[in-house]
Amino acid sequence: MRQKGRIATWKDDRGFGFVSPDAGGDQVFLHITAFSKRGRRPDVDDVVTFEVGTDAEGRPQAKNVAFVGGSLRLSAPLAAKNIPLTIGTVFLVLLLVGALLGKLPWLLVAIYSGASLFTFCMYAIDKSAAQSGMWRTPESTLQLWGLLGGWPGAAAAQTILRHKSKKLSFRIVFWIMVMINCSALGWLLLFPEGQALLSSAVRFFDSIAP
Repeated sequence: MRQKGRIATWKDDRGFGFVSPDAGGDQVFLHITAFSKRGRRPDVDDVVTFEVGTDAEGRPQAKNVAFVGGSLRLSAPLAAKNIPLTIGTVFLVLLLVGALLGKLPWLLVAIYSGASLFTFCMYAIDKSAAQSGMWRTPESTLQLWGLLGGWPGAAAAQTILRHKSKKLSFRIVFWIMVMINCSALGWLLLFPEGQALLSSAVRFFDSIAP
């Protein structure tokens, strides 16, 4: 028999939570794979319909879950959701323009572009793992790659893939990593010691380039 309920708890990074039936009774376990359509990620207070089945150990579990239009969750404005993607894109464009004008070394463009692409792929793999219940990439690893220059790719993944975009503690650490990375870049570009280090790195990569 199909029931209606509301998601009471949801752990987006792990892909599961619990739904409270409107008819009352115990909360029912809910896994991301139970949704018949995955057009968007579930969240607390989403209204859903579901059937009650059992898992491999005979415990109650929601099956054939579908969203209902009665969610009380307010979506953030689209422009606000796109802020991380916009910042990351503008940053990469400025690097590219600076290199084209001869103001910045192409090495920086290569490092940030490569790290961003790799980080985006890591987010995509981690989201797929969360949906299928497989081994997850540690959050510290995702944050480290953001710190090493992959944060524009991470920002794109958070916006496009909607992964790691709701967990407040993760987003706070992410923006701290962005500020540290940008501060380090500013030191490389503006201070004599940093400029000397960057010049040495450029000469080294030029010497090993084919």
